[in-house]
Amino acid sequence: MTVSASVCIIACNEERNLPRCLASVSWAEEVIVVVDDRSGDATEAIARERGARTLVHAYEGNVEQKNFALDQARNDWVLALDADEALAPELARAVQEAIAADGPADGYELDRLTWHLGRWIRHGEFHPDWQLRLFRRGRGRWTGTNPHGRVALTGVRARLPGELEHYSYRDLADQVARIQDFSRVQAEALFARGRRARVLDLLLRPPLRFLRAFLLKQGFRDGVPGLVIATATAFHVFLKYAKLWELGRAPAARAEAPAGKAAPQPLASPARPPAGSPAPSSSAGQAARSGKAPAGGP
Repeated sequence: MTVSASVCIIACNEERNLPRCLASVSWAEEVIVVVDDRSGDATEAIARERGARTLVHAYEGNVEQKNFALDQARNDWVLALDADEALAPELARAVQEAIAADGPADGYELDRLTWHLGRWIRHGEFHPDWQLRLFRRGRGRWTGTNPHGRVALTGVRARLPGELEHYSYRDLADQVARIQDFSRVQAEALFARGRRARVLDLLLRPPLRFLRAFLLKQGFRDGVPGLVIATATAFHVFLKYAKLWELGRAPAARAEAPAGKAAPQPLASPARPPAGSPAPSSSAGQAARSGKAPAGGP
């Protein structure tokens, strides 16, 4: 059965995850995949082979990329996904039923469940993770500060049963690389808004985040993975404020070199690769271009 809905997916170097995502929404009348123009693997080819309406678009930010995908939708109901997400069968049925019923709700939140470190993470900062992803096209729009976007909904919202499966990280190294990248983006956004780091931010916020993730939100129930995730989350918070502190130093203080040593020269911006060349292999850079924010990130 085909359902009158538009599924909007953004992707960059997602040849491993995209087939799973597309298979979970094969019932939709329209599937749109917006591929970052620097994606260097088979993502675009897979999307076209599976029958998705495929568009290549320069990545300008998480919010901007998702709104571009939204603008391409033709149906009244829109389901917004990242390529590393997939609807579990129960959720897929619930989504189809909600669209067919066309009830009073203008948008629905889906409970995202992350697979990481060899298991589904059901506690701590990662879960529950309710995300508004199904909504009437004229009632929702992506907003927020990059790299974290959210759907601003005008109207009534509800929740659907089932799980939105999230295959966010390949491994711990991938998570750490993404933390490095997103903490920088977050620090720059705070700095642009006039925020400056205080000593108390560095001293108190990381351990408080660890306690919240591991004890208050019961991350300990996920065993060693829960401990690792809580520690990584606290590290993310520390890096965000440490980088904000670094940005807040006077430019002269940031640039000055020790006596007898030349001041480091700024790195030249990398040249744009020729058309068809592979994208950089950095998992952090890939995450930034695909718009994938860390699951449960601060």
